[in-house]
Amino acid sequence: MTGRVLRRRSLLLLPVTLWAAGCSGGSAAPVPTSPTRPAEPSTEPASPTPSTAPSAAAGGPLPAVGDPGRAVVAGEVPVHLEVPAVGVDVPLIRLGVNPDGSLEVPADYQQVGWFTGSAAPGATGPAIIAGHVDSTSGPAPFFRLRDLGPGDEVVVTGTDGQRRSFSVDGVEQYPKDQFPTAAVYGPAPGPVLRLITCGGSFDRSVGHYRDNVVVFAS
Repeated sequence: MTGRVLRRRSLLLLPVTLWAAGCSGGSAAPVPTSPTRPAEPSTEPASPTPSTAPSAAAGGPLPAVGDPGRAVVAGEVPVHLEVPAVGVDVPLIRLGVNPDGSLEVPADYQQVGWFTGSAAPGATGPAIIAGHVDSTSGPAPFFRLRDLGPGDEVVVTGTDGQRRSFSVDGVEQYPKDQFPTAAVYGPAPGPVLRLITCGGSFDRSVGHYRDNVVVFAS
């Protein structure tokens, strides 16, 4: 299935912590509704820079994701992510939502996670995967997401060992207060994938990046 091709924009990522994909203090995007499955508990480490709650984009609850009437089959639960073009080859943890309704971010800057309230990769609807772009220690797994282009492959492996392949349609960057929640989390007629991280300039007053970078794949 071919997804829409999005216009790529140049990104500026600073060598500081970021989230949602790696913003110190916040990254991913606001989640439309409470996740259908709880995230595994985790302890958030002290942030290397002052920060506010790890909100990804504008605050507020995320929209419904995927097919709410369909339970995720055990074997479909994603456990590994590969993006060969930018050197990503990492295991996946599970992410839920924060008390303020924003997407939870990995406690460890080298971790990448699948939002349990989204579709399982390969099922109808958007599967949401988020990770950090960098930290004070250097690049994080999603540091080079901005370099992806149409046609690049993204592979997600489930607990059943099946490798589910997606093709990048495009990469976009959005100010967090203008995050396109519907476009990222909204319904899709088939299986689609969204990779989310932080980007843009770093706001030292609050300790996180001002923008989000989103990779659209189908």
